[in-house]
Amino acid sequence: MLRRKPIEERIAERVAKRPPLKEGKHFEHKPALIVFVVVVGLVLVKFVGAFLLMRLGIH
Repeated sequence: MLRRKPIEERIAERVAKRPPLKEGKHFEHKPALIVFVVVVGLVLVKFVGAFLLMRLGIH
C-alpha cells in the first residue's frame, strides 16, 4: 500500500513552489479581499442607515 507524505510536508512543498509576493499587494488570496469588502460594506450601510433614521427623527 502506498503511503502519502504527511500533510505538513505536502503544504511545505507547495509553499516553496509559490513565487514571492509582489510588493504592495495586501491580500494574498481573493477570499480575504471579498470578506474584507463585505465587512466594510456592512459597516458603511449600518452607519448610513443610522444617520438617515436620526435625520428623519425616527427612533
